[in-house]
Amino acid sequence: MEISLVKAKDNDAQAILDMQVAAFKPLLEKYKDDEINPANESIEKVLKRINRKDGSFFKILAGNKLVGAICISWKEETQFWISPMFILPTYQGKGIAQKVIHLVEEMYPQAVSWELATIVEEKRNCYLYEKMGYKQTGFSKKINNRTTLIYYKKVCQTS
Repeated sequence: MEISLVKAKDNDAQAILDMQVAAFKPLLEKYKDDEINPANESIEKVLKRINRKDGSFFKILAGNKLVGAICISWKEETQFWISPMFILPTYQGKGIAQKVIHLVEEMYPQAVSWELATIVEEKRNCYLYEKMGYKQTGFSKKINNRTTLIYYKKVCQTS
């Protein structure tokens, strides 16, 4: 399956928000993480990500089908942060997220490090990031009695 990333534009915001809700709503229902769950975000927040100066928001295409999105931001153009990244539920478990991570890492060869946070109780997410070379930082943030965010970092090889 051919995976590609296309920079999102303002007119993509509603489609991105709809996918974001579809991808994150099951987690919202499971963990009741109302304050941080992307399923509760507004169209304005999506537009802000699309237009941020210190980052890029990409649509994820599998063939010609829109299946998700990934937002990348940076500090000093060498420290990168992934948030959010999501794949529609019907496309999850097909290796798309791995390919997307490889693609974004190739797009930013100047990166010294990559960081992200995920729900520690979501073992598949943790497995994915660890398989991709991300290590737990030791920092976590308890959201409520059901869920905790855990932070990951990948330090890149420098030449």
